[in-house]
Amino acid sequence: MKVIMPEEIYPGFEQAFGALRQFAAGRRGTTQPVEHCEMCSAALEKEHPHLIALASRQIVCACLACALLFDGVQGAKYKRVSRRLQQIADFQMTDAEWESLMIPINMAFFLESSVEGRVIALYPSPAGAVESLLPLDAWSGIVEQNPALRRLEPDVEALLVSRVGYTHGAATAEYYLAPIDECYRLVGLIRSNWRGLSGGTEVWTEVAGFFSDLRSRAGRIPGGSNA
Repeated sequence: MKVIMPEEIYPGFEQAFGALRQFAAGRRGTTQPVEHCEMCSAALEKEHPHLIALASRQIVCACLACALLFDGVQGAKYKRVSRRLQQIADFQMTDAEWESLMIPINMAFFLESSVEGRVIALYPSPAGAVESLLPLDAWSGIVEQNPALRRLEPDVEALLVSRVGYTHGAATAEYYLAPIDECYRLVGLIRSNWRGLSGGTEVWTEVAGFFSDLRSRAGRIPGGSNA
């Protein structure tokens, strides 16, 4: 018995089926939306530069060409975010000094704002980044003990601190000289994964993964380094 193939009944079957396969493959390949430069709308690679809007502290995705326009430009509304990531190995800070900073949780980041002319302390919360009043004398004392902090580039780098594991006796406290977009990535991670009053298991697993990733990518410098 002769087997009748579909293309014998429908002459355009193979072409139509091929087009359907391509369409399905295209749908599978576009599950992740393509990001675009917020300056010129060009499509972006997964890894791309960021800018920070100085007045609002908003992180802006940019293509390399647009990011280069803001490298070292004085008086611009935007600044290109640094890519330097370093773990400060022997950071000097006592529990009393940390408490004097009046941060309500054991995780925060500190940046110098060129717009406001002061150091700002922020900590992640289910509602986003929350600003905490920072006693200037307390910060000055910490910088005096850790001269590496004098290397922080205003607006685009921060001291990122995690003392969560330390307070539970499970790990040492961690201190990073980090790009500001990494700090806001942590804020977004906590905001999107927080459940209930305590956050739930998932959010703390994500936080642990975040800091594990930082450790794997960061260089190491001593807190007392003037380099």
